Amino acid sequence: MQRFENRTVIVTGAGGGMGSSHVRAFHAEGANVVVADRDPERGAKLAAELGPRAMDVRLDVTSETQWAAAVTAAQERFGPVSVLVNNAGIQQAAAPVEHTDLSTFTRAMDVNVTGQFLGIRAVTPSMREAGGSIINIASTMANVGTPYYAAYTASKWAVRGLTRTAALELGRDGIRVNAVHPGVVSTPLINTPAEPGERPISDFYSPEPYAVPRIGRPEDVSRLLLFVASDDASYATGSEFVVDGGLLLGPALQYGAA
Repeated sequence: MQRFENRTVIVTGAGGGMGSSHVRAFHAEGANVVVADRDPERGAKLAAELGPRAMDVRLDVTSETQWAAAVTAAQERFGPVSVLVNNAGIQQAAAPVEHTDLSTFTRAMDVNVTGQFLGIRAVTPSMREAGGSIINIASTMANVGTPYYAAYTASKWAVRGLTRTAALELGRDGIRVNAVHPGVVSTPLINTPAEPGERPISDFYSPEPYAVPRIGRPEDVSRLLLFVASDDASYATGSEFVVDGGLLLGPALQYGAA
């Protein structure tokens, strides 16, 4: 039996680089997947490709009404929600704090934090029927200060507090809440400039000095999500799982190197 057979999984930002990888991974493990994305065309394309165990919903994660509609549609089609992957997120253009517009900071908090808060709130009544797992996607930037990315960094630090608080509140209801912290993963989020004329994040990162000397792949994160969401991790809640190739450890100097 596949780990997620007859279970309903919602993935937000599901049409993007990591989101689509997560959707495919859960679907391959038997899940009924809800492809939630603010771009209806790319969500519909992915759902159509996967077949009858997939459906697409239009979801701007900052909208309470769209969250309610997405969960209702998922329940009507597949039954109670078992897993929510709060994957949707946005990056910002690099800028020092003094030159970061308030609108940039507010938008990062709205999507990266409020979007996850609304998702947790929306799926909780459905998950109470049979328990469930909520995974909030944070970032290695949620563990350090990152110059020129104050809005994004602050939003991802906030996800850590949201995750731990929700885990405490929902544990007795059979709902686990955890965070996953990806490092630098090859997706449009880091390979494409946040604004025209800007350099993408990938330009500033070389994996060579680190323990695993390659850039991350979406499937590296997806495989971890499958474990964290599954019954194999039934005793883990309020936890943080890092998948970064050793980035947070610092450079891996070779013995005898100067």
